[in-house]
Amino acid sequence: MILDFFASRSAHPLDDPAELRRVIAALPPDNPFKAVDEVFGWLESLQQADDVRVDRRFEAVRALDDAAQPHLRRLARDYLQSSRLSKNDERRLWSANHAYWEAVGSLYARCLRIAAADARSSGAEAFRNSATLASARLLAARGMQAKWFQFRYAAVPAAVWRELGGTYLAAEAAGVAQKPVQLYPQEPATTTVSALYLQSLALYSSSADSLSPLEIELADRLLGRFLAGFDFSPTPRADSVYWVDAGNGGPPMRLARDPQALTPTLRFFSGGASAPTIEALISQVERGELPADLKLGAQFPPRVLLPVLQHLALYWAPKPPMREHPRHAVRTRVAVLNGFDNGFSIFAGELARLGRENEAESWVIENVSLGGFGAVVDGVPGEYLKVGVLLALQPAGGDNWLLGVVGRCARDASERPLVGIRTLARYPLSVQLRPRASGLAAINGIPGIWLRQGGNEDEARFLLPPATFNLRETLEFFSNGGRWLLSPVELEESGEDFELARYRLRYDA
Repeated sequence: MILDFFASRSAHPLDDPAELRRVIAALPPDNPFKAVDEVFGWLESLQQADDVRVDRRFEAVRALDDAAQPHLRRLARDYLQSSRLSKNDERRLWSANHAYWEAVGSLYARCLRIAAADARSSGAEAFRNSATLASARLLAARGMQAKWFQFRYAAVPAAVWRELGGTYLAAEAAGVAQKPVQLYPQEPATTTVSALYLQSLALYSSSADSLSPLEIELADRLLGRFLAGFDFSPTPRADSVYWVDAGNGGPPMRLARDPQALTPTLRFFSGGASAPTIEALISQVERGELPADLKLGAQFPPRVLLPVLQHLALYWAPKPPMREHPRHAVRTRVAVLNGFDNGFSIFAGELARLGRENEAESWVIENVSLGGFGAVVDGVPGEYLKVGVLLALQPAGGDNWLLGVVGRCARDASERPLVGIRTLARYPLSVQLRPRASGLAAINGIPGIWLRQGGNEDEARFLLPPATFNLRETLEFFSNGGRWLLSPVELEESGEDFELARYRLRYDA
């Protein structure tokens, strides 16, 4: 044992602290792709090295991981906030982020396994004080993996859930699941293994498949603020809403009824006392106030934050929502064109003239309800599919088109997209809107799609291009031989490439 303290270092270059510092200093500061790729290469080399002592292995991984964080944040920002990424760029950004978190998580897991297998070695003894941080970083890495799968509406693999649950259970057995740790030097707040596990469970249970990727990220960051009010218990309580078996590799489930047998690895959770905190923040954001301590990684306007907060308030209320309308099984095909421009052309009667009929995809409708329908996307990549994408759909055998928006996305085991579509209108009409003003502004038309469905006859809902709605601008358009005036009321929602606005409608013959 004494000789082990003086054991020579391995041949791996990162086993030398000076070389480790040199490698980190040489990372390109202004090329995040290259920096993350270089760190990823070093992580792979450490995974293949068997003769690096566990404490030194952990220190090398920790230092590389620290250095990679600002570059990873920039890549994630590019993925989430770039308005129009090509398929190749989107795939490249997703792969770089996901591969990094898989690799760094595997190395933290390996450190923990090595230390547990030879607990009396000098390396394991030196590593002991870092074991809780290694567990926390492993949970953070697997939680990030799970989130990147959710960005693509893909199923989170059982192996990820298994390692999340297993790491939490091991920390709990060691009595350190509630021990505060500072996850990264750039993050002054502390967290715990238990909180990191609960946050991954909570994000998955928040119906992330009905949020856009940016909204998923915001929901995750906001949940970190609310977790202190959550209930997380090994036994079911009267207000428990969800449960998970931390030992079996499955995702959390809605608690429709108690599990048949209570086992030591079951955990039950709910929003607990978080609901008033969420509602208080909603009230602040509605007034245009953002708390100084609301750290979201960037500045987001209230119109972006508010829908996410309202979504979380809905799903972490004492009684989360149930399905509003029953589904009925059907099986039929529909032709699908996506995007505002295609929708405007269709409902302006210009589709044939523009020659876009052959661009339509063919989807299979599997169920319908009063509010929309569910579809399977066969034979097409579907990379553009996200919550908030506008769709024009034509049922097989019909000549009418209807308008819908993607409200939910998932992928089955074979990676086929499964899409929930919310119907917006069955008989929309495209019109050219004009600001009610003189001069050049009045000449340039604004494309709009009048939904003409439901609600007050004195009000109308219009789909507009992004960044068009102006609460101080009255619009007008001509239809049925007369002029209609639109007085703005509110912006109801924003999608991938549209805004949905409500106006007071007045016919001015």
